[in-house]
Amino acid sequence: MTLDTVPASLGLIAEETPLIDVRAPVEFIQGSLPGAVNLPLMVDDERHQVGIAYKQLGQQAAIGVGERLVCGETKQARVNAWQAYVARQPEAIIYCFRGGLRSQIAQQWLAGAGISRPRIDGGWKALRQRLCQRIEDAAGQPMLVVAGLTGCAKTMLINQLSNGIDLEAFANHKGSAFGRQPDEPATQINFEHALAKRLIGLTGKLVVEDESRQIGNANIPLTFWHALQRAPRIRIEMPLDWRLEQLRRDYIEALEQRYASRYGQQEGWQRMQRQLANALERLAKRLGNARWQRLQRLQAMAFRAHAIGDVYAHEAWLAPLLTEYYDPLYRYHLEKQRDSRPVELHVGDWESCLDAAKQWST
Repeated sequence: MTLDTVPASLGLIAEETPLIDVRAPVEFIQGSLPGAVNLPLMVDDERHQVGIAYKQLGQQAAIGVGERLVCGETKQARVNAWQAYVARQPEAIIYCFRGGLRSQIAQQWLAGAGISRPRIDGGWKALRQRLCQRIEDAAGQPMLVVAGLTGCAKTMLINQLSNGIDLEAFANHKGSAFGRQPDEPATQINFEHALAKRLIGLTGKLVVEDESRQIGNANIPLTFWHALQRAPRIRIEMPLDWRLEQLRRDYIEALEQRYASRYGQQEGWQRMQRQLANALERLAKRLGNARWQRLQRLQAMAFRAHAIGDVYAHEAWLAPLLTEYYDPLYRYHLEKQRDSRPVELHVGDWESCLDAAKQWST
């Protein structure tokens, strides 16, 4: 029987081809290919036992252990899961770590059920190499960085552009101490894969938000990061009241909605309060004890007011957090980089910076 393979092509990702990842759940959680569903050949404990047999006794012994662990009703349940997915996604393609034994076994078992589906040649590893190479290649493309004080809606500007790269979305984190989202931050591998997927097909100019290298749990790949540091910039300047409104919408109202959607109104509200309180506490050393305690009291008062419908009360602690901490910190870094800072092509309000980014992109 011929077991068909397909090349590990970026086209699979660009076309959002349905993918069946037959690796163990622990491998999938660490990092998967975009668009993949985890329907494992072996669960974590089974994989662990097979791995021990492989190290101690070799491949044939490991295969024997796997056959004893995954047989009978267990085997049939795995095949049924693959069959059900292929019934919904007839173009699905199979992969394992290197495109070897596990994906071949899955192909054979599916073929025994009358279904023929190819596997990715070289598996997860080969396609990951191509995704990482796409990021490396993008470092050589022209880039524009959107900078500005906290609350200047840099991400919103990025998302208005067809060539905008929203790094925070790929990291599932807004980048600051207050940037955690209800869902877990992306792993390093998933962040890189999401970034690479976005870059596929963007062969010209790129527009990226000014970010620290670490966003949540992920680090921007070094070559790409160095390119960002050298790239020209535009800088948004907006008044404090405008920025406070953006922060209230993004970090309070939208966050409350996301938590409520995931956990329900009451538990979501409690989780949101804990997240914002913990975020402020993480800044305690940098703020200094007296300032932190003052902001903590203002934040607690804002939560009480928010509970009876006054979401604007949060501006009482957000305003001093900006003017006394984030704004001076940003200006300090600007001054520190005065001699080495990349050229600023434009400084202005949000609308003028959006126009400048569009003109640069043409």
